[in-house]
Amino acid sequence: MKTIVTVLALILSLGLANAQDFKGVATYQTKTTLDMSGFGGREMSEQMRKQMAERMKSMLEKTYTLSFNKSESIYEEEEKLEAPGAGGGMRFMGGGFSQGGVYKNVAENLYARENELMGKTFLIQDSLKTYDWKLEKESKMIGSYAAFKATAVVPVDNESLMRFRRRGEEEDSTATKAPKDQVVTVWYTPQVPINQGPADYWGLPGLILEVQAGNTVIICNKIVLNPKEEITIDKPKKGEKVSRAAYEKIVLEKTQEMRERYSGGRGGFRGRG
Repeated sequence: MKTIVTVLALILSLGLANAQDFKGVATYQTKTTLDMSGFGGREMSEQMRKQMAERMKSMLEKTYTLSFNKSESIYEEEEKLEAPGAGGGMRFMGGGFSQGGVYKNVAENLYARENELMGKTFLIQDSLKTYDWKLEKESKMIGSYAAFKATAVVPVDNESLMRFRRRGEEEDSTATKAPKDQVVTVWYTPQVPINQGPADYWGLPGLILEVQAGNTVIICNKIVLNPKEEITIDKPKKGEKVSRAAYEKIVLEKTQEMRERYSGGRGGFRGRG
């Protein structure tokens, strides 16, 4: 273990010496699997669950880009041509929901994101999430990069609306409750000497290339270092300023309002398309 740490420190120190103008773009593929066995409670048939899972597939498999320099990064969903009648984000009965890019500034310990909820824009500003990373012994090659394993135990947040249970599930005493904590496993490479990564993840001696968190997997499949094209990293600025915790509380309250307003089996939210 000491040998691994020594090698990492040497690689990182050599890399940082030339990282003053370091920049690049990494492309990630994300995939989330859902356990639909209890979705919809007793009223939803297995065939209906399969149809729902197929409709949600495009929402759960996406491509993102991480644009970065020595201190900043922006993690954004890659734009793509939608099918007729489809659209990004999610739609509630009576409003919309969309998430902007994740901005991280490790020099200033700053997290920022612009999210739209039911026609209102919120500017989420907070400190970066902290991870108590444990450097493991395992290593592997991801493409042409030597990657090292790290793990951390983190609390499960409520930001993703896909984690909310429908009312029927809440009333079912057999419904599985979401865990309070989960183990996140990542693979990072000191060959890209920045402590950035996809989504909220950061804080390791090298770019995070792969993440396994619960039922979500994020994998980097392309890296372009110091491209000739200018890289723009814009810090989100629009919307009502709120902390991460305050925004999650607002989302929970709005979701509960929709459940109560459209209760009866057909309410709640639905994906576009």
